[in-house]
Amino acid sequence: MELGSGSRSLSLRVRPFPGQDQVIREIEREFDLEVLGRGDLIVLKGGDESQVRGVADLLSRLGEMDDRRLPIELHVLREAMDEIKRGGKSTLLDRWDDSPVVYQTAKGRQVRPHTSGQIDYVKALMESEVTFAIGPAGTGKTYLAAAFALSLLKGGEISRIVLVRPVVEAGERLGFLPGDIMEKVEPYLRPLYDAFFDLLSPDKFMRLLDRKVIEIVPLAYMRGRTLNESFIILDEAQNTTPEQMKMFLTRMGIGSKAVVTGDVTQVDLPQGKDSGLLGVEAILGGISGISFVRLSASDVVRHPIVQKIVRAYEDYEARARDI
Repeated sequence: MELGSGSRSLSLRVRPFPGQDQVIREIEREFDLEVLGRGDLIVLKGGDESQVRGVADLLSRLGEMDDRRLPIELHVLREAMDEIKRGGKSTLLDRWDDSPVVYQTAKGRQVRPHTSGQIDYVKALMESEVTFAIGPAGTGKTYLAAAFALSLLKGGEISRIVLVRPVVEAGERLGFLPGDIMEKVEPYLRPLYDAFFDLLSPDKFMRLLDRKVIEIVPLAYMRGRTLNESFIILDEAQNTTPEQMKMFLTRMGIGSKAVVTGDVTQVDLPQGKDSGLLGVEAILGGISGISFVRLSASDVVRHPIVQKIVRAYEDYEARARDI
């Protein structure tokens, strides 16, 4: 990168990369500066000096990533810009550059963590027997757990994937609902289906279901079981009671891993019942092999407006607690 400084301006040479015009528009939207480009020459004008140099470094790194055929994700770009705003230079691309590929779909698409929080989450999945992922919707809690489970299944490290969810909408009284177990729980487990449909083809997912390689179980049906060589995902864990949380965690058998995901701001339990997710870190936080990862609005990878909505609600709820 060649830098030349002038009055409130900085120029650099960056190899043009795919999506460069969109990146420049995003930078101009987020920072008080003008970005001019022609060929491999980019000029940054105005703005805070430390942010200008941070943006220059970011653009240079994006060019290097394209040289190495690494995908440039908009989610990663946005978090990198947030880091520049906070500290003048982003280190996210250094971490993301080396972030692991969690799973590769049949179509060849690589699933990998997009944000610093997600990178920490995947690291915990790799290193821990039990991982708790706590954060708002859209942060990849369930999706990354599903992708990691499929990678272990593909590598022969586990023999099945067990998906568990409390069915609080039915009061866990599934015996009173018409139909077999799958008919009863399917409407409540649709988010888990969506994740696997995206990672696998629907046909392959249904074949694995039929062969019991992937099993979907309401939390109420887990009592008394021991699951060996399994990857067990408890989704929507904020809607478990402390007794149910203990019951779930003690279902693990030899060679198994478990992931517990939830959003403590979305508890739907009946009034007077405590969430088993809220106090579990105080009980288990010091045990080796158990990790807790907290994700935030910065880790949301849905439509960009979703991140702003989540952050606005977090700010509102924080102000309400201070009153």
